[in-house]
Amino acid sequence: MSARRRPVLLAWSGGKDAAWTLHVLRQRDDVRVVGLLSTVRLEDGRATLQEVSGGVLAAQARAAGLPLLPVPLRAGSDNQTYARAMADALHAAAARWPGLRTVAFGDLLLADIRDWRAAQMARIGWDIETPLFGADTAALARAMLRGGLRARLSCVDTGQLDGGFAGRDFDAALLDALPSGVDPCGENGEFHTCVHAGPMFDAPLALAPAGRWLRDGRFAVADFAPVPPGGADQNPVAAAGSQCRRR
Repeated sequence: MSARRRPVLLAWSGGKDAAWTLHVLRQRDDVRVVGLLSTVRLEDGRATLQEVSGGVLAAQARAAGLPLLPVPLRAGSDNQTYARAMADALHAAAARWPGLRTVAFGDLLLADIRDWRAAQMARIGWDIETPLFGADTAALARAMLRGGLRARLSCVDTGQLDGGFAGRDFDAALLDALPSGVDPCGENGEFHTCVHAGPMFDAPLALAPAGRWLRDGRFAVADFAPVPPGGADQNPVAAAGSQCRRR
């Protein structure tokens, strides 16, 4: 890596947008991603929206060849608590990587969220990068697939999309099946994903279905877990079962 490349942390959710952001950043000659910053629920270690488990987040980080920096937050934490936890994590990261003052996010369309992030980071002397922002999400979704990204829907907001989509492949068939008004990248919170293969990884992850449940009476979750080395199922993610429990 050129010494002139600025170090950057990437906000890592375990989903497709974060993964594709990593791929895009690695094509540039002015930055180098040094670590993956993941906000996770203190209670269970899961990515706060995507519902990707801590074990999968760690497996993704290994496949990306980058350290994972978890930022634990209690469920329902407010913005002030989030900002404080992020500031503490970034302070520690800056001590580890001299010159680090930038966090990249996989934001696509929501300007209010991007502006809020920028304001929060500016208060502690940090900048943000949003390399995918403003993309045509329909074109971006298919570009991800052409580029080799593979993912499954890990969480579906049943107020916006049928819960039966949880666990499905994020593929061309799914994009064709999405109802009118549902963003192809789920940018309005319609769905979230768990990535298991793509150009950002050294090798595909071997994941297995690990249950399904309905969170808060609204969010259909399809869980996945890493397959241990030598496990019976070494194939990439298989279809999740239909059993659903409530949380």
